Amino acid sequence: MSLYTDLRAERKTFIYHGYQFGADFIEYEFSIDDEYYFRPRWEFDSSLTEGSYDHALAERIAFSLGMAELVSYWKCMCCPQVEVRCGGLDEWEIGWWKKLYFNGLGEFFYRNDIKPDFNDFMEISAPLPEKLPANENTLRGVLVPVGGGKDSVVSLELLKKTDEDIYPYIINPRGATLGCASAAGFDSSKVIGVRRTIDQTLLTLNSEGYLNGHTPFSAVVAFSAELFACLNNLRYIALSNESSANEAYVEGTQINHQYSKSTEFERDFRKYCAHSFGSGAPEYFSLLRPWSEWQIAREFVKYPQYFGVFQSCNLGSKNNTWCGKCAKCLYVYILLAAFLDDDTLTKIFGCNMLEKEELAPMLDGLMLDGTDKPFECVGTKEEVRLSLKMACDRREGHLPPLLGRFREHFPDYKAKDLGGYFDRNNFVPEKFLPLIEGKEAANEH
Repeated sequence: MSLYTDLRAERKTFIYHGYQFGADFIEYEFSIDDEYYFRPRWEFDSSLTEGSYDHALAERIAFSLGMAELVSYWKCMCCPQVEVRCGGLDEWEIGWWKKLYFNGLGEFFYRNDIKPDFNDFMEISAPLPEKLPANENTLRGVLVPVGGGKDSVVSLELLKKTDEDIYPYIINPRGATLGCASAAGFDSSKVIGVRRTIDQTLLTLNSEGYLNGHTPFSAVVAFSAELFACLNNLRYIALSNESSANEAYVEGTQINHQYSKSTEFERDFRKYCAHSFGSGAPEYFSLLRPWSEWQIAREFVKYPQYFGVFQSCNLGSKNNTWCGKCAKCLYVYILLAAFLDDDTLTKIFGCNMLEKEELAPMLDGLMLDGTDKPFECVGTKEEVRLSLKMACDRREGHLPPLLGRFREHFPDYKAKDLGGYFDRNNFVPEKFLPLIEGKEAANEH
């Protein structure tokens, strides 16, 4: 018997009791068998709820945000039953949530050696939803989630070329996120900053050895962005997810660390909004979906004002540093090494990561076919190889160890030109396509 099986036999029901939506907070209440209670909380400036907005729509989105939150708490014991006692879900919506949970927990299941069956891993029961009153989308403006990395920086810079009002949206603001918004020219009046708190009971259970692992956090970002765009009467939500996010991480499977950043999730989320929120809901799309990560890096280096403030290392996020040891740091360093010299990169990262021989196993996972990618938000192996080839070409004489390792594996590498890559499987509104659809886009893939 496994821990997963034992827990499911002992703990039968995960309950979504309800939520409070106040002037400056939302607090959810979940429990496992009415014994373990969880009350995650969102806090925000009360000015967001003082103006005129679609209250019925905001309530429906707030309930749905709770559905996105609950899986983080469900996963600690993986109860076979999920009982929703508030809001409402129809049969189509129940199927939608099961699909998100199942695919979004792919890495969690894999790393915990769990082999669930889609039909049996969870059964959701809920009251039927009330019909929303008809509403019209007469909104204007763009909410842009900002995580502190290069991708959202590129989105901000591109969108600044339009006539739309832009509002950076930041969950749990920190130095890098606020610094990027400031470097882009947005003062505090334009930044929508919110605080999300995880219930301490979950952290305690994690420390006691209950099941833990990756969840589809970008789905939480999506629903929360819908909510705060609704409260601000904004028409668009422009994500910065790229085509590269679609690649599987484990060879021979569909397991994707970035499932809720994938095109499949984006398509599904847009369908959910149309089905459950109606035509008056803000429109969610990823501006950078047509591009690869390599193309985003090529655009990012045009804006050196961000070099000293951007940061996307999870380990270093609390103190706004690059740890210089993880796969995310190594990946971003490699991408930028295709375009920047090591003196510039060392100022950004605090070290020359290409000199770190101990990172060779991470490098192999990033560049070699037949190896699993590190479970971080990283792009495709093709992009990594192209960047390494360009980094080698930029550096004369003796190569640092990791570039030497690349050369050993690929002595005669013929890099595929990604300059004209343009993924037509995207949902970018027509008015924004000129921002990313240049002459190079004619060479479609």
